[in-house]
Amino acid sequence: MVTLICYNSHMIQDFLTSNLNKARYEIIDSGKHFYGEIKSLRGVWAVGRTLEECRKNLMTTIEGWLIIRLKKNLPISNFKIPSSSISLKKYA
Repeated sequence: MVTLICYNSHMIQDFLTSNLNKARYEIIDSGKHFYGEIKSLRGVWAVGRTLEECRKNLMTTIEGWLIIRLKKNLPISNFKIPSSSISLKKYA
């Protein structure tokens, strides 16, 4: 039997957006690439040839970081899960 936990998608989108807005960017490689990181999310950083590509890659990194933390039941700062936002579905 598999149990899936479904979270409110707005809650997840708000978490992703608010953290992406905290990102700090810098130009690296003599102006050939952008580097972005979110210091409050340890290990979350990305690069891209343009600022927009860097932001897109950073969003993908945040999503992966969040999925791993949820899967491993690790703490996530500023991510509160109200009980009304969770639904359990069991499949045989």
